[in-house]
Amino acid sequence: MAPNNNRDITTLLLVDDDPDDQEFFKLALQAVREKISFAAAGNGQEALDQLTAEICTPDLIFLDMNMPLMNGLTFLQKIKASATLKHIPVIIYSTSDEPHEMSMARSMGAIDFITKPTKFAELCQLLHEKLALHANA
Repeated sequence: MAPNNNRDITTLLLVDDDPDDQEFFKLALQAVREKISFAAAGNGQEALDQLTAEICTPDLIFLDMNMPLMNGLTFLQKIKASATLKHIPVIIYSTSDEPHEMSMARSMGAIDFITKPTKFAELCQLLHEKLALHANA
């Protein structure tokens, strides 16, 4: 029997400065996958601090673009330059749908760029798809 090379997502980090968006995301994630650890950071600097202090070791990061202190692209640049963090897949999760921003994020190492859905059911479906896709990567 061939070994199972699928990676199960057990920990997810959301980097987003909006507490309402964090809660909305957390509720949708719980609806899709009950047994997953969820961590949140309010900006890129806070997330970087959590990662470097090993407070959080996520299997996947969802990253907002526009945040105070350290925006999403700066955070993405920093973790992709880090030997210990660059392996963590990052999905940009933003209100933006600008093709230039999408292209830039992908060129910097983001595995995907998605526009934040406004409906709970849409977010649940999106999370279901992204978690399944990443687990099979």
